Amino acid sequence: MFATLGYYICVPFAFLTRLFYSWTGSYGVALILFTLVVKLVLLPFQLKSKKSMLRMNRMQGKLNDIKTRYANNQQKQQEAMAELYAKEGINPMSGCLWSFIPFPILIALYYIIRVPMRYFMGLSETVIAEITTLAGSLGFTVADGSQAYEQIYLAKFIHEHWAEFAGKFDGLIDLNYSFLHIDLANRPSDLFSQFPGGGWPVWGAILLPIISAGIQFAMSFITMRTNGSAPNGSTKTMMYMMPLMTLWMGYILPSALCIYWIANSAFSLIQEVTLNEYFNKILDREETEKEKAAREKRYAKYQRQKELMAQQQLANGGKKPQNQQGKKKPSGDKKKSAGSNENGRVGQRPYARGRAYDKSHYDD
Repeated sequence: MFATLGYYICVPFAFLTRLFYSWTGSYGVALILFTLVVKLVLLPFQLKSKKSMLRMNRMQGKLNDIKTRYANNQQKQQEAMAELYAKEGINPMSGCLWSFIPFPILIALYYIIRVPMRYFMGLSETVIAEITTLAGSLGFTVADGSQAYEQIYLAKFIHEHWAEFAGKFDGLIDLNYSFLHIDLANRPSDLFSQFPGGGWPVWGAILLPIISAGIQFAMSFITMRTNGSAPNGSTKTMMYMMPLMTLWMGYILPSALCIYWIANSAFSLIQEVTLNEYFNKILDREETEKEKAAREKRYAKYQRQKELMAQQQLANGGKKPQNQQGKKKPSGDKKKSAGSNENGRVGQRPYARGRAYDKSHYDD
């Protein structure tokens, strides 16, 4: 059941790869074009995810304030964050689903590469058995421990002896794994015994996993920089672990997968930089419009209050509304009286208490 399901999952990807190979005659170019088409198909879904992620990054200040304010109340913290997400129209889980889509594509492509007779060419098990029998009569053998890649070696053998197979089996394709003089059917780990000799075919195959891991690390690093987020514990671990896994898998799997990883990382890097610049401009414009709308709302509220006050004053016969009238200031006479009393007691008193009046005491 699972084998049948896996076969039908691989069918559309195999069709694309086979189509591009028939157009270009290059297995490596076909993989690059396949990667490009997959990225374009997924682009509409990634656009929404990318915009949501950038908006969340701009909300980090508000989210941190909520975490600080409700540090001792997790339930209140979650409610406040959910309210903020709803207010901003953001779904924090919107980007999670699409981040897992490349994995089934990678698995499907792995089977297309590893089992080319069945998945890439779409031949039945009966036809494959007949081809294997003919190849065996011509001297084809599989070394011990390499049975998992038997169909790759069979496809290479057919390419080398194409004259013996041409026109005898419907759907059989002359599959040439050579790309830039590198055999994409080889596993780089099998070539270590020939290193540092062997020339460019060996050097190139060994360099492919390193290039693949390096581009993936650069993509992760630039993604974090362009998003304006500092790597925390988990993201920093992923930033280093994913390239290391790619490096390890690149050496133990056929080199064709490295071509896919390199193309995918390169296209993702271009997409990341382009979408960041595009959406940051949109978000800047949205924030400016929100601030403008808020100012206009405050001004409109002020104008309504001003008009209401004018109407109330008109209704009161030109007097200010009672609630707008402040407390009456003390009258000037009262102040003056107070001042006069004070002056009378201090400044204008002709003589101090208990002393006789002496006019000459005040003369210069």
